[in-house]
Amino acid sequence: MKDTILSENTTINCGGILISLKEPIAMGIINVTPDSFYDGGKTLDISDVLSQAKKHIEEGAKILDIGGYSSKPGAEEVIESEELQRVIPAIEAILKEFPNTIISIDTFRSSVAQKAIDAGAQIINDISAGNLDSKMFDVVAKSQVPYIMMHMQNTPQNMQAAPKYENIVMEVTSFFSEKINLLISKGAKDIILDVGFGFGKTIEHNYTLLRELKHFKLFGFPILAGISRKSMLYKPLNKTPQEALNATTAANMIALQNGAKILRVHDVKEAVEAVEIYKLLKVANLRFGFGW
Repeated sequence: MKDTILSENTTINCGGILISLKEPIAMGIINVTPDSFYDGGKTLDISDVLSQAKKHIEEGAKILDIGGYSSKPGAEEVIESEELQRVIPAIEAILKEFPNTIISIDTFRSSVAQKAIDAGAQIINDISAGNLDSKMFDVVAKSQVPYIMMHMQNTPQNMQAAPKYENIVMEVTSFFSEKINLLISKGAKDIILDVGFGFGKTIEHNYTLLRELKHFKLFGFPILAGISRKSMLYKPLNKTPQEALNATTAANMIALQNGAKILRVHDVKEAVEAVEIYKLLKVANLRFGFGW
């Protein structure tokens, strides 16, 4: 199959601040949760949040992604008020300490997204692409913030029960096509695509998407890769999430070569270094006529 690739968006408008995606960037994860699969409980206090934010920023993160609802397989549900109590103080504290920071709110709830934007967040990162809250697209269109929409089969509570696809690449493509058309019809502009590694997928599904990631460039929107320390990396190696940094770097490099513009990671320093090596390889390829 030969894809017709639209002119690719190379900037996103984050509250009047233009972020260039001509070259890939790193997004640093800050989970304000007690039960996230890798770093749950590490940043529940504001002092810990600020320490992690400082580390991410100093290591080169262009965006900080704040989440208050663990989306690991089988995660317990969190009521809206609790999610708000976790994320809003974190956003406000980060922006007070580091006022030029670009913050993404990781939530599938439109009300949480709106309150986070009111508190200063400039990007919405939605694991459900509007499927878990029908009002989300209206918030995106009204606020005119960049919107990261992820593909997920079912919900975090049951997504890994029995993932099944006839053709995962074509089904995720169809999913994005429908969602993009709806978003554009509502007036949304800056859209970022996330194929959702580990969200309703087997290991084989995940590696098929990683191999075929460049296919999704056909939409003309930036691609985010969220692979950091996930089970698709550590389980085949009989490791733990804590031992999956090397595998994460390897997978991130594959994602970069296949078109990813944003790496969503727990370990910013290593992701930024991967981007720098990728850029050197890209220059060499272009010099000898092997453009990507």
